Amino acid sequence: MDEERGGRRGGFDRGPRQMYDATCSDCGQATQVPFKPDPARPVYCRDCFAKRRPRRF
Repeated sequence: MDEERGGRRGGFDRGPRQMYDATCSDCGQATQVPFKPDPARPVYCRDCFAKRRPRRF
Protein backbone atom coordinates (compact mmCIF):
# COMPACT_ATOMS: atom_id res chain seq x y z
CA MET A 1 0.00 0.00 0.00
CA ASP A 2 1.03 3.56 -0.54
CA GLU A 3 1.73 5.01 2.90
CA GLU A 4 1.94 8.62 1.65
CA ARG A 5 -1.71 8.51 0.62
CA GLY A 6 -3.02 6.64 3.64
CA GLY A 7 -3.20 3.35 1.77
CA ARG A 8 -5.74 4.69 -0.72
CA ARG A 9 -5.44 5.00 -4.45
CA GLY A 10 -6.33 8.25 -6.15
CA GLY A 11 -4.07 10.66 -4.29
CA PHE A 12 -6.58 12.58 -2.20
CA ASP A 13 -8.67 12.06 0.91
CA ARG A 14 -12.26 13.26 0.87
CA GLY A 15 -12.64 12.84 4.62
CA PRO A 16 -15.72 11.36 6.26
CA ARG A 17 -18.72 10.94 3.99
CA GLN A 18 -21.99 12.76 4.69
CA MET A 19 -24.61 10.10 5.43
CA TYR A 20 -28.38 10.58 5.31
CA ASP A 21 -31.08 8.68 7.20
CA ALA A 22 -33.53 6.77 5.02
CA THR A 23 -36.06 3.95 5.18
CA CYS A 24 -35.61 0.94 2.90
CA SER A 25 -38.33 0.85 0.25
CA ASP A 26 -38.31 -2.96 0.29
CA CYS A 27 -38.15 -4.11 3.94
CA GLY A 28 -38.89 -0.84 5.82
CA GLN A 29 -35.67 -1.00 7.87
CA ALA A 30 -33.97 2.25 8.90
CA THR A 31 -30.68 2.72 7.03
CA GLN A 32 -28.16 5.37 6.03
CA VAL A 33 -27.11 6.25 2.51
CA PRO A 34 -24.29 8.47 1.14
CA PHE A 35 -26.70 10.63 -0.90
CA LYS A 36 -29.72 12.77 -0.13
CA PRO A 37 -32.74 10.52 -0.73
CA ASP A 38 -35.25 11.66 -3.36
CA PRO A 39 -38.83 10.81 -2.29
CA ALA A 40 -39.68 9.97 -5.91
CA ARG A 41 -37.07 7.18 -6.09
CA PRO A 42 -36.72 4.01 -4.00
CA VAL A 43 -33.91 3.63 -1.47
CA TYR A 44 -32.70 0.19 -0.34
CA CYS A 45 -30.74 -1.00 2.68
CA ARG A 46 -27.49 -2.86 2.07
CA ASP A 47 -29.13 -6.30 2.17
CA CYS A 48 -32.05 -5.45 -0.15
CA PHE A 49 -29.72 -3.63 -2.56
CA ALA A 50 -27.50 -6.72 -2.76
CA LYS A 51 -30.55 -8.89 -3.53
CA ARG A 52 -31.64 -6.58 -6.36
CA ARG A 53 -28.23 -6.00 -7.95
CA PRO A 54 -27.52 -8.16 -11.01
CA ARG A 55 -24.89 -10.83 -10.41
CA ARG A 56 -21.42 -10.27 -11.81
CA PHE A 57 -19.84 -13.09 -13.79
